[in-house]
Amino acid sequence: MSPLSITGQSLLARRDFMFDASRGLSGLALASLLAGDGQLRASDDAKRPIRPSVRPDAPLAARESHFTPKASRVVMIFCTGACSQLETWDYKPELVKRSGQPLPGNEKLVTFQGENGNLVAPQWEFKPRGESGKMISELVPNLAALADEMCFIHSMTAKSNTHGPAENQMSTGFTLDGFPSIGAWVSYALGSDASDLPSFVAIPDPRGVPQAASNNWNSAFLPAVFQGTPFNADKPIANLTRPPEISAPTEAATRDFLKRLNARHLELHPGDTDLAARIASYELAAKLQLRAAEVSDLSGESLETQTLYGLHDANKTKAGFGRNCLLARRLLERGVRFVQLFNGAYAMGEGVGNWDGHKTLKAQYEVHGPILDQPAAALLRDLKRTGLLEDTLVVWVTEFGRMPTFQKGASGRDHNPKGFTAWLAGAGVKRAFSYGATDDFGHQAVDKVSSIYDLHATILHLLGLDHERLSVYHNGIERRLTDVHGHVLHDVLS
Repeated sequence: MSPLSITGQSLLARRDFMFDASRGLSGLALASLLAGDGQLRASDDAKRPIRPSVRPDAPLAARESHFTPKASRVVMIFCTGACSQLETWDYKPELVKRSGQPLPGNEKLVTFQGENGNLVAPQWEFKPRGESGKMISELVPNLAALADEMCFIHSMTAKSNTHGPAENQMSTGFTLDGFPSIGAWVSYALGSDASDLPSFVAIPDPRGVPQAASNNWNSAFLPAVFQGTPFNADKPIANLTRPPEISAPTEAATRDFLKRLNARHLELHPGDTDLAARIASYELAAKLQLRAAEVSDLSGESLETQTLYGLHDANKTKAGFGRNCLLARRLLERGVRFVQLFNGAYAMGEGVGNWDGHKTLKAQYEVHGPILDQPAAALLRDLKRTGLLEDTLVVWVTEFGRMPTFQKGASGRDHNPKGFTAWLAGAGVKRAFSYGATDDFGHQAVDKVSSIYDLHATILHLLGLDHERLSVYHNGIERRLTDVHGHVLHDVLS
């Protein structure tokens, strides 16, 4: 028996060899002709990853988007703890009608914290809002009054029912630690229009940080320059104040001298990108000493504006969140590309300083609702008043939703990643529009079911970025914010 395979034996036949060779050569020739005409190149380019060209000496310099964007900047309001869609945005008449009865088909339902009891109606009344008549809860009356500005996605789903991994997914696209946040991706792709402020700022709640903490704004395997800079109105960036024993002229002269030394050192080491990046980071830090103090100083805002945001409210936490919302507007108008604004903190415990309403939802939400409502509504109104809303995308999110039932033996709702709500407003999205739906009880998404991948893909699309092509090569893998998932929700686009 011949040691050659059937294919190998066929190559020994001169006729078969010539036939196969001619077919191969003709294929190569055809590919060359098509490539010359540009017909292959267009197809290849449409799939090729796009890795931004980042200047080491100016890593945050503004970069071109993949296509014409609708939005220039983003502010993401993140209510941590899983804000109940049933007490806010998702009106379910059947839930009201059948309150006190078992959830059909799920009479002995066990969820995150254990067994569930019966269906329970929303704890606040829903009313029609604006010209659209959108039904929104009395828990958030100021935001409800802006219903005609909002585009609701009622069919959101998440991959985890645990706060930390779910926060990770909402901020990074992955439930695991160690992946870049959406703000870092946007900063990496587009840079910033602000030369003296970070491209990406994370504003923690006055009460503290979310459960996943810095995972929400880290850069992971992207260059560290693209991670979020965390500070809020009450806790500015640390170590920026000039020591009192050093005069302002002395500090300015020192900076100028250091700049000359750095420039000379860089001339001696042309092409050293690490050195150029390090010098650029030091220069940004120096600029922040001046600019960050100015942007955090709210005293120059009119009394009318301060009152709009609730800065003088007797509720100190509400006033603090109001200052954070006003800080967000000041950052956006100064060219910061992505602002992540947190409402709720983890350290205070379950439901105390966040939206995690397991045991006494109504009592806890009576605290959290006013803290969110007036300041967040003021931000949306102020962006519209100043014209910034025309090219700013406002995104309201939470890590997952809550059950239509109360937990057995408690007066609160358990975790529910199967159906919840997010909303968008501003640049490029439809006004007074609702997309998708949960079932009659608000339990599971059933119409136009959407995912966090889809939400991220849509945000990137509005910024002029193709989520399937924006990537970074890491450990042998082309990494994307949306991994290998996600579709742009074209129905919500204006």
